[in-house]
Amino acid sequence: MKTLLLVDGSSYLYRAFHALPDLRNKAGEPTGAMYGVLNMLRRLHKDYPADYSACVFDAKGKTFRDDIYPDYKAHRPPMPDDLSRQIEPLHEAIRAMGWPLLMIDGVEADDVIGCLAQQAEAQGMQVVISTGDKDMAQLVTPHIKLVNTMTNEILDEAGVEAKFGIPPSLIIDYLTLIGDSVDNVPGVEKVGPKTAVKWLTQHGSLDNIIANAANIGGVVGNNLRKALDWLPTGRELIKIRCRLDLPHMVTELVTQPADNAKLAELYERFEFNTWRRELDAASTAGTAPARIDPSSAPGDLFSASATHIGREFETILDQASLDRWLLLLKSAPLVALDTETTSLDPMQAKLVGMSFSVEAGKAAYVPLAHDYTGAPQQLDFTAALRQLRPMLEDASIPKLGQNLKYDKHVLANHGIALNGITHDTLLQSYVLESHRTHGMDDLAMRHLGVQTVTYEQIAGKGAKQVPFSQISIETAAEYAAEDADITLQLHQALYPQIEADDKLAFVYREIEMPLLDILYTIERNGVLIDQAMLQAQSHEIGQKLIDLEQQAYDIAGQPFNLGSPKQLQEILFGKLGIKPLKKTPSGAPSTDEDVLQELALDYPLPKVLLEYRGLAKLKSTYTDKLPRMINPATGRVHTSYSQAVAITGRLASSDPNLQNIPVRTAEGRRIREAFIAPPGASIISADYSQIELRIMAHLSQDEGLLSAFAKGEDIHRATAAEIFGVPRDEVSSEQRRYAKVINFGLIYGMSAFGLAQNLNIERGAAQNYIDRYFARYPGVREYMQNTRMLAKEQGYVETFFGRRLWVPEINSPNGMRRAGAERAAINAPMQGTAADLIKLAMIAVDRWLREHNLNSKIIMQVHDELVLEVPDAELELVQQTLPQLMQGVAKLDVPLLAEVGVGKNWEAAH
Repeated sequence: MKTLLLVDGSSYLYRAFHALPDLRNKAGEPTGAMYGVLNMLRRLHKDYPADYSACVFDAKGKTFRDDIYPDYKAHRPPMPDDLSRQIEPLHEAIRAMGWPLLMIDGVEADDVIGCLAQQAEAQGMQVVISTGDKDMAQLVTPHIKLVNTMTNEILDEAGVEAKFGIPPSLIIDYLTLIGDSVDNVPGVEKVGPKTAVKWLTQHGSLDNIIANAANIGGVVGNNLRKALDWLPTGRELIKIRCRLDLPHMVTELVTQPADNAKLAELYERFEFNTWRRELDAASTAGTAPARIDPSSAPGDLFSASATHIGREFETILDQASLDRWLLLLKSAPLVALDTETTSLDPMQAKLVGMSFSVEAGKAAYVPLAHDYTGAPQQLDFTAALRQLRPMLEDASIPKLGQNLKYDKHVLANHGIALNGITHDTLLQSYVLESHRTHGMDDLAMRHLGVQTVTYEQIAGKGAKQVPFSQISIETAAEYAAEDADITLQLHQALYPQIEADDKLAFVYREIEMPLLDILYTIERNGVLIDQAMLQAQSHEIGQKLIDLEQQAYDIAGQPFNLGSPKQLQEILFGKLGIKPLKKTPSGAPSTDEDVLQELALDYPLPKVLLEYRGLAKLKSTYTDKLPRMINPATGRVHTSYSQAVAITGRLASSDPNLQNIPVRTAEGRRIREAFIAPPGASIISADYSQIELRIMAHLSQDEGLLSAFAKGEDIHRATAAEIFGVPRDEVSSEQRRYAKVINFGLIYGMSAFGLAQNLNIERGAAQNYIDRYFARYPGVREYMQNTRMLAKEQGYVETFFGRRLWVPEINSPNGMRRAGAERAAINAPMQGTAADLIKLAMIAVDRWLREHNLNSKIIMQVHDELVLEVPDAELELVQQTLPQLMQGVAKLDVPLLAEVGVGKNWEAAH
């Protein structure tokens, strides 16, 4: 049987726009919706080879449904500008790919698809409709099926009944009853899917339900009777019209040869680099991009396995298979590996299985601990690990993974030291495009055009999610082997891009990859916590919260729930008569942090509330929680450091987050006192001094800043002297404070308005200070202007070491977003260079500790600070050497300064 493939382009266009992040090219043009739709079309031609095909979009203007019901789709907001800008180039690309593209005036894409599908069925064809629209389920027959590429869902007649509880023949009646809020088609009030299915099951059709409306009781029965006059109109709106006089016959919808020149032009413009490279490779080879011949495609066109054509995945359940794969792994130039585990906590996770790949399209899964009823016999856990161990620990066998730091922890939990870590696709993606997401599923879609099987698809969601050990080995093997295979393919797509750029290669090879092992070690080291001290602090904070709560009651003149925005609104803006500063999206007066901060300048209650909130957060996040996070096996708290989160290159700490412990409050500093050294050791804290200002001096080459740092002057005092026109030895503490705010504020892009708020002065006075600053430091102004221009031209800025810091909103038509991107572009090179410096410092310190066989160890990295736990016997040596190591990692045009403190706890050392 011949096959017709129809694509609901309009459905996918909106879904891709909202599902994908705000992707843009260097010129600031939005590309996310285009990428999503084109990627789906590329995949469809491979997964569902067809004799005839078309991509169908809604035409502009009204349709017959608007004539029937003027309020049809009336609630839909206008198309976002960022989406409308993508439609014309998307259509160009679809036509250039060779797809017939249809838009018929006066009808919707659904109607065109329905009409073509029934024509094809009448001619004895099979029909595949690719859509995410539930309305299309009314078209399903023995020869017409739906496929949703975003969810991998395939709906035949049985699939429709399993999903909706009714056969396809009743879908129109079902949708008429429940209505369609998206299209503003009312149904019967308070009738949802369950009631609709119940009625249709009992009565057989909507017509029979209407005929028996008088006998249906309850509120919904009354609502049904009220809707009787409307239901025929509703059904007409819901029903897809399949008898139209179309300008195209099915047999005319033949895929045309691709216009590769046009595609190359579009891929270049919108920076679809992987696709552009495919075209170049095909051109070099003298062939067109591969197409699948329908006559040679194996298997049932409609089976889910059609998405796995060409893959060879193996499940290792016997010794002979393991021996064969071990030989492959030991001789492979690169081994991609992945672990399947019992937990996301790297210190607690245990192995359930491992997967490997050494060649794209081929992978194997070794199940080790699947324990569901009826699970097949697996290799002995201990014996299998004993055989895998030499390969895993052999540093001469290069390893590749996606977030291998986690896998290294998991294997360490079983006494295996993973060595030979050479590449990590998570870090490759981060180095190439730090502003995007780096999960394997997203990377596979973005760079390979592959929709992977997600964990939730095989394990479920939320409370119904099952442990990996309870997933059938057959399903688990497909999922796990795919992970290893896709990781290898991603490396083959990403790493050449890094190799082609010396600066990116330096960041990847000399910073990010070496840091992976060091972060693993720091996480493994953990930090010692004084549990009794935290419990005492928690009790004290609890007492303070009670006192603050009473103060709030006294000021308000009544008790109220301090955590209730509604009650707070009533007290502040009702009873106390304070004028609201801004409103929430629902129109209520806002009581958020910014509002309370401003109100606290004039009113006592907001000040008390802010103090209460701050202490309550400290208590719940740290003094209560940290003791519960102590690992029973080590007696320490083990944070996790994420390398691939912050666009600037900074590390992110979580579980617990050590970077957010406040240092400006007495309570915050006391929490740091609970981070202690064991007996016979001390804590050493080493911190880069004024690092971002020093980087600004280097990047801007401003003579004033360079001179001040070269002379070792107090930069804030020097700035105050310049701005206020007084000798440096006469600068007051208040003037120095103002200069400090200005110094740091301007490198973060602070405006005159922001500076005025920060210093509590008039906006005009703040602007005067900024003008004076730039008059004294003209190099800084020039740097800022040049950086903005550079970011607008290329879409990114760079650190001193060449890390790319992308600013995707730099050319946004939205003024606020664009201004925010400009501020980020100015600051990112400083934050990013500071992040690179502290990472290089960690690498240098770790190397020195290892080379000298010292027992001192790095236990934390927080912002620009390294924290070490040092035995007393090594204290003097580490104290002297640490600042030299940190200051020597790079040569800037200003000297780097690292300050070191020592104490029995973190606060004392800071």
